[in-house]
Amino acid sequence: MSSRMRVTKGHTRNRRAHHALKAPRLSECSNCGEYHLRHRVCTECGFYKGKQVLAKSANDNKPQKTEETVADAA
Repeated sequence: MSSRMRVTKGHTRNRRAHHALKAPRLSECSNCGEYHLRHRVCTECGFYKGKQVLAKSANDNKPQKTEETVADAA
């Protein structure tokens, strides 16, 4: 067996300095002005890239797919 050098605390901490969590990148919705995750539908109004993708009903908090979106997916 060959002897190996001990990894110092400083070397270990320098390597781990890049392990910190980063804040999510947010974009502003062009329709309602709310912030949402990039490349995802706005959960407030259901728009994505200027088009209505999800229809939000008045009594339900969860957006639902529109008929147009279902036809485009097929």
